[in-house]
Amino acid sequence: QVQPVESGGGLVQAGGSLRLSCVASATIVRITSMDWYRQPPGKQRELVAGITSGGSTNYADSVKVRITISRDNAKNTVSLQMNSLKPEDTAVYYCKVRATTGIEWTDYWGQGTQVTVSS
Repeated sequence: QVQPVESGGGLVQAGGSLRLSCVASATIVRITSMDWYRQPPGKQRELVAGITSGGSTNYADSVKVRITISRDNAKNTVSLQMNSLKPEDTAVYYCKVRATTGIEWTDYWGQGTQVTVSS
C-alpha cells in the first residue's frame, strides 16, 4: 500500500552537502509521519529526523543545525537537506513512512540510499 523510494545519496567530501529525497506512493491509506533513519557501518539504525503531517519536526542532537527535514504533503515526499557533512555521517539512510487506514497504523521502510563522506 505504501512504497517509499529514496534518492540523492552519494559520495561527498567533508564539509559538503547532500539532499536526500523520498517519495512514498500510497493508496487507500493516509500518511502521517515521515522520518529519516540512518545505519552507520557496524552500528544500529538510528533516527536522524522526523516530520509530522502538520509540519512538526524533531532531530537527533548529533545533526541539529546541520540538517533540515521538510515534506510536501500533496506529493507525499520528504526531503533531508544535509550540510557541513562529517565522516561520521557516513551511513545508509532510510526513509520510514507511517500510514493509517483510520483504524490501524503501519510503518513502511524504503530500501535505503548510501551516503559516504570522505575526510
